[in-house]
Amino acid sequence: MGVSTEFVTQITRCQRQLHSFILSMVWNPAEADDVLQETNLVLWEKVAEFDRERPFLPWAMRFAQFQALAWLKRHRRQQQRVVFDDDLARLLADEAVTDEPVFEDRRLALASCLQKLSADQRDLIARRYEPDGSVNAMAAAGGTTPKAVSDRLRRIRHTLLQCIQRKLGEATA
Repeated sequence: MGVSTEFVTQITRCQRQLHSFILSMVWNPAEADDVLQETNLVLWEKVAEFDRERPFLPWAMRFAQFQALAWLKRHRRQQQRVVFDDDLARLLADEAVTDEPVFEDRRLALASCLQKLSADQRDLIARRYEPDGSVNAMAAAGGTTPKAVSDRLRRIRHTLLQCIQRKLGEATA
């Protein structure tokens, strides 16, 4: 099987994982579709760098990470709402590239657990992870103290952690 045939097979096989990974960073399905297309173009440009001896998915996910980070940067300049800042997005991306199956399980568990939160709790979490989502600014906007906001965030994160651990435990049982 030639490089181009193997490359087509590999890139086709990993589209769902790449899309899920990108979606975890940009949180908008339509935008994730666009970033996936940009990623596919870059992958085709880099086909000569494809090493058949190494796993394809981590290599492709690294390019998806770069494309998603570029998207986040462009949209920050346009002052559109972005859920995660670059550092958190980079951390999630690095974890996903090194341990994709575990990341996918965690991502699915997190998505499920986020849906179990109240709308107010989801909104608070989303506002905290916006690029300028400081606890002090959230407290001032909500007419409360930074400690009260931090305590509420801590309880929500703890609830999410317990839910995720339960879901991951169910998956292995």
